[in-house]
Amino acid sequence: MNDSLLLLGFTTTPLELISFVLAMATVALNIRQNHWAWLLGIISSGAYGFVFFESRLYGDMVLQLVFISVSFWGWYQWLHPDNGAPVLPVTVLAWRGWLASIVAWAIGFALIAWLLTSTDTDVPNADGFLTAGSLVGQFLLSRKKLENWIVWIVVDILYVALYIHKGLPLTAVLYGIFVLMAAAGWRAWKNSAPAAPDAMVLK
Repeated sequence: MNDSLLLLGFTTTPLELISFVLAMATVALNIRQNHWAWLLGIISSGAYGFVFFESRLYGDMVLQLVFISVSFWGWYQWLHPDNGAPVLPVTVLAWRGWLASIVAWAIGFALIAWLLTSTDTDVPNADGFLTAGSLVGQFLLSRKKLENWIVWIVVDILYVALYIHKGLPLTAVLYGIFVLMAAAGWRAWKNSAPAAPDAMVLK
């Protein structure tokens, strides 16, 4: 699964290609608020974990394991909301939610980047920053917060540069597409979100 192959001018591997397709399908279903996105996300994260291990992106590798765990929780959240509704509704963050997200991102970045300095990765700061941001985005997605798409737009743009640097051109293309899909997700979810922010921002 790690043998190189040439696809549309890109050097990739069968495992990266499979991960690419699954990740695309996951985001497409997230935009449609389809709960089966979580199942595809679990499979995609497992596949990408091996891809990132081979590329020495250890922060991203561990992130995929966290994604798998969070995906089970997010799947449950979408289907069993606290308010007893049939499905979890889209809500927006209050200012406290914004503040908590920024602080969590900063603390996560500092901690993860520090941990990565003890490995043989050549990009501990970039890997740590984007890993922490992805965790914030995943948590907001699990709670169906509209702002998760903003986080993903920022993270995905930066990931494009990182994956080009690490020799993963197909994954770089994937994350470029993710930027466009995140923008589409923002527009789609905004139409179903309430005008007022949700007071219980982190429940």
